[in-house]
Amino acid sequence: MTDLSAFPITRRWPASHPDRLQYYGLPTPNGVKVSIMLEETGLPYEAHLVDFARNDQKTPEFLSLNPNGKIPAILDPTGPAGTPLALFESGAILLYLAEKTGKFLPADPAGRWHAVQWLMFQMGGVGPMFGQLGFFKKFAGKDWEDKRPLQRYVDETRRLLGVMDAALDGRQWFLGDDYTIADIAMIGWVRALVTFYDAQEITGFEGFRNVSGWLERALARPAVQRGLTIPATPST
Repeated sequence: MTDLSAFPITRRWPASHPDRLQYYGLPTPNGVKVSIMLEETGLPYEAHLVDFARNDQKTPEFLSLNPNGKIPAILDPTGPAGTPLALFESGAILLYLAEKTGKFLPADPAGRWHAVQWLMFQMGGVGPMFGQLGFFKKFAGKDWEDKRPLQRYVDETRRLLGVMDAALDGRQWFLGDDYTIADIAMIGWVRALVTFYDAQEITGFEGFRNVSGWLERALARPAVQRGLTIPATPST
């Protein structure tokens, strides 16, 4: 049996199946990138809830795996050369899992880099900007009298949606017929924009027909439906 005792995170979240990949997260837009990817690839894994309500992400055990104190993170007992690998940052994890399984990342160099560029687009643009819009639309920022910050992120979100809409014109997925980590990275964020942040009207989301069609196709995938609820939370 694989021994993961050298990793302090396993003291707070013991591994029932230490031979399986250990996933630490929460069904947030960043977290579901990894849970969807794990469901899509079929890799055996064990999910552990990192509960923000208890500040789990700030505990010494979690920080030993991700010193940035953010989800998601993984611990793969069969990493490179068969040795355990701890990894954080959702984009890095998607790339790692794609290379580990040979799935959802084109084998040809040009296609691979096209997928990577859209992954970076999500990491540097879609995630931060949609998240800030959510803060000013739904959370503490909504009470600010000055609405210029909200408008800034509404405008930038619309711009990003326009870029995505143009890229998806005549395409099923961001790389055409191939569903890749580029799509997986964006599903949770676009879904949150319209279902969690209640920003559908303020962004004019329905006007971005290609993006809305893409989201509908993505959400129809059984692995995506499962991944959006993993790990289970007390409310679910």
